[in-house]
Amino acid sequence: MKKSLVALAALAVAGVASAQSSVTLFGIVDASISGVSNKADLAAATNPATAAFLPGSVKSSRTGLNNSANSSSRLGFRGVEDLGGGLAASFWLEGALANDDGNASGFNFQRRSTVSLSGPFGEVRLGRDYKPTFWNLTVFDPFGTNGAGSALVQRAIAGTTNVPGIESSNVRASNSVGYFLPPNLGGFYGQAMYGFSEQLKYDNFLQGSLNNASRTGRYWGGRFGYANGPLDVAVAYGEQVNASNFTVGTNNLSKNFNVGGSYDFGVVKLFAQYVNVKGEVDYSGNNQPLFNPDTKLDGALLGVVVPVGAGQIKASYGHVKYRVDQNPLVFLANPFFQYNAPKADQLALGYVHNLSKRTALYATVAYIKNKNGADFSAGSNSITAPYVATFTNAFGTGAYVPKTSVGYDFGIRHSF
Repeated sequence: MKKSLVALAALAVAGVASAQSSVTLFGIVDASISGVSNKADLAAATNPATAAFLPGSVKSSRTGLNNSANSSSRLGFRGVEDLGGGLAASFWLEGALANDDGNASGFNFQRRSTVSLSGPFGEVRLGRDYKPTFWNLTVFDPFGTNGAGSALVQRAIAGTTNVPGIESSNVRASNSVGYFLPPNLGGFYGQAMYGFSEQLKYDNFLQGSLNNASRTGRYWGGRFGYANGPLDVAVAYGEQVNASNFTVGTNNLSKNFNVGGSYDFGVVKLFAQYVNVKGEVDYSGNNQPLFNPDTKLDGALLGVVVPVGAGQIKASYGHVKYRVDQNPLVFLANPFFQYNAPKADQLALGYVHNLSKRTALYATVAYIKNKNGADFSAGSNSITAPYVATFTNAFGTGAYVPKTSVGYDFGIRHSF
């Protein structure tokens, strides 16, 4: 009898707990046949007399099974517990899936791993999460920074062979503390984040060289926006220490400013964004040189989504320009000097057909035109290809510069 009463009491407690908390398994499996083809044009030959016998252009390409070309494949667990009085505790563990090869590299929770406390004051979130400065790039991109149609500026921030990345790991920050405004502010929303460097520090100046990387990895940023009805607009700013040298007194910083917006007319939804990412060396003492050049990346995107029956037509145009500040003395000596900054343009077109609320077929094609040495490619995730830099035949060797790239995805996405 006593055992029966204990069992009933345990079931009752479990029933109360389940009524106040929940755990959800969720995910997306996205697979596509993807391809990319990069074209490079002949710029110079070791023997100009035989340049005519070298091909005017050379191509590199790759085709294969891909993942995450429409939505990032993932597997996650999330849960929330009602603490009463308007308070709630929650967790979110989400990892990436490489379903095209069975995720041979192993599963982890690097997409997001957070624990939160929320209430009328908003939400405090601890762990690894999206940076505030990344949200505008993905929310205000018709292709959501996925696949061949991903925003050109996102490719540029990550960097290429000829265009070095300015901000390392611009998508997420680890070891972070985040705060989110409550959702009842009349359409206004916002967040702030601080990511710890978690580097070892010494307080003895004789051990200064041991502090060289003490600031590396530190991040802080914020985002503030307004969403009401068809309008959504937001601005974000963040700074990250990519490298530091305590002895010399320098920090290699990236400063990311961006603004984006969308407006839904019903028959069409428009998107726009502007991004400025600046790389600079910050000097902490009187050791700053007379000329301290900044590296700058400017990018813009215009996009559109048109609902058509059970599907959507997506399109976007993107432009980026990469430049390094010129020494004023050089400019004064030659005021007509023109710096040929690497730049590129991208056009993307796609269609998504919803078979149900959870399953969709999609097709995307993107075209990139490079100028002044830029080498951006329309490759998608693991389906990428480098540009051919040199080509040799019996008549000599030619140097080639990147010109155009075409990428495509044909796939299926299922969410659960």
